[in-house]
Amino acid sequence: MFSKSKINEPGPKADTAATSSAAPTPPKPAEMGAGAAAMKPKAAPSILSSDLLVKGNLKSTGDIQIEGQVEGDVHAHLLTVGETATVRGEVVADDVVVNGRVIGRVRGLKVRLTSTAKVEGDIIHKTIAIESGAHFEGSVQRQDDPLGGASKTPAPKPASA
Repeated sequence: MFSKSKINEPGPKADTAATSSAAPTPPKPAEMGAGAAAMKPKAAPSILSSDLLVKGNLKSTGDIQIEGQVEGDVHAHLLTVGETATVRGEVVADDVVVNGRVIGRVRGLKVRLTSTAKVEGDIIHKTIAIESGAHFEGSVQRQDDPLGGASKTPAPKPASA
């Protein structure tokens, strides 16, 4: 006669229970836990087209692909200098791929000059690859931490009197 079951109860309560279970809502990011951050889609690279001229420094924690001209320093995670591109300034990135022209210093953990590359400046790297046909004028220096601050060249000794 007495029961905790709601089967025999009249009213819309049975209907709302049926509709709420039929269409579950996706969990909110806060409900998903720490694994949600690992599921973020990777950001697309920033692309500077061939008709673009940038005067100033560029800095990104992501990837940059340059097809136009940049007059300034460029800092990125992965930097690709396209075949039609020219960069006048320092280039600093974890990975640097040069297909075009760089006039200035190049610093990177991995530096790759393809056969169409033209680099006028020093290269400071951890690993380097230079394809046959690449044009390069400057010096090459290997460092364990090429991205760290200033160049590790010895400071000049003060003149003694």
